[in-house]
Amino acid sequence: MFSGSIVALATPMDSSGEIDYASLKNLVDFHVDAGTDAIVSVGTTGESATVTVEEHIKIVLKTLEFADGRIPVIAGTGANATHEAITFSKMFAGSGIAGCLSVVPYYNKPSQEGLYQHFKAISESSELPQILYNVPGRTVADMLPETVGRLSEFKNIIGIKDATGDLDRVRQHRELCREDFLLLSGDDFTGLDFVAAGGHGVISVTNNIAAAQMAKMMKLALAGEMDEARSINEKLMPLHNDLFVEANPIPVKWALHEMGLIADGTLRLPLTVLNADLQPRVKQALLDAGIL
Repeated sequence: MFSGSIVALATPMDSSGEIDYASLKNLVDFHVDAGTDAIVSVGTTGESATVTVEEHIKIVLKTLEFADGRIPVIAGTGANATHEAITFSKMFAGSGIAGCLSVVPYYNKPSQEGLYQHFKAISESSELPQILYNVPGRTVADMLPETVGRLSEFKNIIGIKDATGDLDRVRQHRELCREDFLLLSGDDFTGLDFVAAGGHGVISVTNNIAAAQMAKMMKLALAGEMDEARSINEKLMPLHNDLFVEANPIPVKWALHEMGLIADGTLRLPLTVLNADLQPRVKQALLDAGIL
């Protein structure tokens, strides 16, 4: 259902911190034109942690409106309280959303059984396709492949975004999950190698900036044309690195503003604009990748 180059879309904000829907429409059009395969709206890169519930829902629905059927939209619906994640999934029922991306509960450090019960409850409460999201660098809890295998038995849990950077997990998930279970990388630095190992695509931060390049690279990789794909990836490697010199989405929003794709690079506190000392480094990565 979802494969290739999927963007973890940044949420534009104006200088006062309000959502900038004109810039959001510009970003959606940019990705449609570039050939991006799908959009994740209000995930980590979309500042899900600091938008209000009302804003969260509106941003997803406006992204869906701006997409106008031209590109699938996946809603970020994760939460560290199971009832809250269920509520988000239910709110998007019948909206036209293509699926949900639900992160491992953060801060409260659930056990593997707790993770299983959390996602089981979400699955049983919603008919929408659910993509698991494992990012232990942010959540602390690490959903192990054995737990993912158990969850793959639920028909509407269709895949996982794995941001561990551990390429052996591709093999483990292949062995433990049902045959049609989608394996998506959440780590740009190892994303191409993830696909070469048997993955289906990447949910990418770099895609915000280098959308056409990422789309071409993933199409080549999925077609088995790895030499040409690696050539593109080598040119993008400075971006894969330097878009994380500070916490995502600080660098990527600065870069989007530098490119003129959004009107302002403002973030919600406690995140602040990219440190002035790091701005030349990110700008050089944009130049090296042929973006500027």
